[in-house]
Amino acid sequence: MPDGIDLRGKRVLVVGLARTGVATALFCAARGARVSATDSRAEPDIGEAIAKLRTVGIRLELGGHRQETYCEQDLIVPSPGVPADDAFLQAARARGVTIWSEIELAFRFLNGRLIGITGSNGKTTTTALVEHILKTAGMRTILAGNIGTPLIARVAETTNDSWTVAELSSFQLELIEKFRPDIGVWLNLTPDHLDRHHTMEAYGAAKARLFENQTGEDAAILNADDPATPPYAPGLPRVYGFSRKRRVAQGAYLCGDDVVFRCDEKEEVLLTVADIPLLGAHNLENVLAASAAAWLAGAQAREIAAGVRSFPGVEHRIEFVAEIGGVRYYNDSKATNVDATLKALDSFPGRILIILGGKDKGSDYTVLQKLLREKAILALLIGAAADKIEKQIAGSVAIERGGTLQRAVDTASHAAQPGDIVLLAPACASFDQFQNYEHRGRVFKDLVRQLEEKAAGAISGKG
Repeated sequence: MPDGIDLRGKRVLVVGLARTGVATALFCAARGARVSATDSRAEPDIGEAIAKLRTVGIRLELGGHRQETYCEQDLIVPSPGVPADDAFLQAARARGVTIWSEIELAFRFLNGRLIGITGSNGKTTTTALVEHILKTAGMRTILAGNIGTPLIARVAETTNDSWTVAELSSFQLELIEKFRPDIGVWLNLTPDHLDRHHTMEAYGAAKARLFENQTGEDAAILNADDPATPPYAPGLPRVYGFSRKRRVAQGAYLCGDDVVFRCDEKEEVLLTVADIPLLGAHNLENVLAASAAAWLAGAQAREIAAGVRSFPGVEHRIEFVAEIGGVRYYNDSKATNVDATLKALDSFPGRILIILGGKDKGSDYTVLQKLLREKAILALLIGAAADKIEKQIAGSVAIERGGTLQRAVDTASHAAQPGDIVLLAPACASFDQFQNYEHRGRVFKDLVRQLEEKAAGAISGKG
C-alpha cells in the first residue's frame, strides 16, 4: 500500500455530488472522517444519492457554496468538474487546507499495481483493452477511473496481486501529490478542454503529472508519432514508445503487418494487424499502446493477441448501431473534441452524414474542413455550438441545422442513400442538452432503433 492516511476524525469536504463526489464522500465517511459535501445544485436536482449520504451522517450544503466551509477543513476533494483555480479552493489553499483529487486520495489506500492511462483521445478504448488483455492472461484486474467507476469506489477490491487499470483525465491529474502508476501511458495531446485549462501548455502540464512521481522501477509509455508528447518524456522511469510509422528504440511498433515489441535490443512479434477488430488508424495506435502496457505487466505474446482478437470494443466509440435500408449508423458520442472527430471521419471511406455540435470547449472547428470535404456529404448541426461550427466549416460540406439530436437523426435518415454512413461524432461536450456523452450516445442509439423498428414494420406490412 502507498503512503496511507488516517481519515478518522479528519474534517473532509467533498465538492460536487456527481458520481465521483458521492463515492468519495461515502468512502471518507466509512473511514471515520467528519464529512461535509457541497453542490451548487438544489436537492431535487441531485437525486437519490442524497438519502445515502444523510444515512451515514454526511453534512450537506446544497444550492450554493460558502467560502467559510472550505476554509475550516483538513482536506478538500473536489470532483473532476471543479476547476483547480476555483476561487473558494484558492482561498482554502491560502489557509493551508490540503486539496487532493479523488485519485490522489484513492491512491493512498490502493493495493497491488497500477496502470494509469491518459491522453486527449483513445483513453477509454485503450484502458478497456489493457484490462481485457490482462484478464485474458489470467491476471486479477480492476477497471476504474474516468472510464465509469471512480477509482475510489474500487479500492476495497484491490489486493497485493491485482492490477488496477485506470483511465485518467487532466482534471484528475492536476490535483495529485504522490499519485504514482507502475506503468503510465500517455496516448496523445491535441487541443481539448481549453475552456478549463486556457492554454495548451497548461493542459499538457496537467497530463504530464502522470509521470511526476514515477521512479526507476516504473515504466512510461508515450506516442512516438505524436510530436506533442515526447518533449514531456520523464527522466526517472524507463521510457517506451509506440509507433505505427517507424521502429522505436524501446516499445511497440508496426513492422509490415506485425505488431512488434522491442526491449533491450530483443524483438518479439505480439500479434498481426489481422488480429485487430477495431476500425481506424487511431485504434491501431491504441492497440500498440495497450500491447506495450500489457507486455510490461507480464502478459505473453499469445495472450496479448488473444485479448486483442476477443476485445468487443467500447460503447460510444465508433460503435456500430444498425444497418437500415443499406445505411449504416455509428455512435461515436465519445468524440467530444475535434481531434476525435477527425479520427472518426478517417475511419470510413466516405459518403458520411455527420452529426456535429453540443457544448463548445474553446475548439477550432476549421481543422475539420479538409476531411469533411473529402469524406462527408452532409453535416447536421445540433446544440449550443451550432452557430460557431457552421461559421467555421462553411463551404466544406452541405449543412443542415438539426437543433436537436432527434431532428438530426430524422433528417439524416431521409437524406441517406444505401451505402451511406450516418455518424454521431459531435466534436463537443454534451452538457448543453444531455447529462454526459453516455446519455447522448444512448439517446442516439434509441433513435436509430426506433427507425429500425419502423423500417421492419413497414417491410412486414408490405408482406
